[in-house]
Amino acid sequence: MPASEELRNNGVVKNVGEASHEELATGERSTRNRVARSILDHGPSTVAELAGRLKLTQAAVRRHLDALAADNVVEARDRRVYGTRSRGRPAKVFALTDCGRDAFDQSYDKLAVDALRWIGEREGGSDAIAAFARARIAAQAGAYRKAVEAVPPERRTEALAKALSADGYAATARSAPVGEQLCQHHCPVAHAAEQFPQLCEAETEFFAELLGTHVQRLATIAHGDGVCTTFIPKISHNASASTSGRNPA
Repeated sequence: MPASEELRNNGVVKNVGEASHEELATGERSTRNRVARSILDHGPSTVAELAGRLKLTQAAVRRHLDALAADNVVEARDRRVYGTRSRGRPAKVFALTDCGRDAFDQSYDKLAVDALRWIGEREGGSDAIAAFARARIAAQAGAYRKAVEAVPPERRTEALAKALSADGYAATARSAPVGEQLCQHHCPVAHAAEQFPQLCEAETEFFAELLGTHVQRLATIAHGDGVCTTFIPKISHNASASTSGRNPA
């Protein structure tokens, strides 16, 4: 989808037809959408980080962030720090609001929530929803398993991130003390997961099974964090590579 149309569908940013002639002439609207998309793809970001990724001045980024904040697309918050906090004030980052996330691809949230509620009320409560969540992951497992098994153990988190990105999760892998962090900067089912945490739990179980190690979910978009973050301890190069043939829990 062209960048100029990405945020139009749900009216979060003014339609091009409503934009001023100046915005259209200077490409302001398109650049503003690029700023929002960069936050979606990379998670909560500082002005300096956005300026570096988008090759803009920090003053230009601040101007676009002010406009996005006025449209309730982004909000400023303190950067969340894991581990020992350094001295000084936490860095200020800009994250997408729920309204901003809605502008992308969460059109079927209400349908998903209604369906899960129906399953819970008629088919066995929380256990039935958990079973559905595991079955949903199992149905998607093939591509993830193939991606992970094609690389050495030390590259599995990176391979999983790429496979998740192909499904719309805008995932990245980065080094962390004694391990790695898998960061999902977007979640197509975040609103459903707010009410039904079984979706997140089943995904976490699957990551552990797929990577062959215990993993820890540190943050989730569904709980109001800017990014879903999963800590993956350092996997021994001698760890079993035999994830093939095993079904997700």
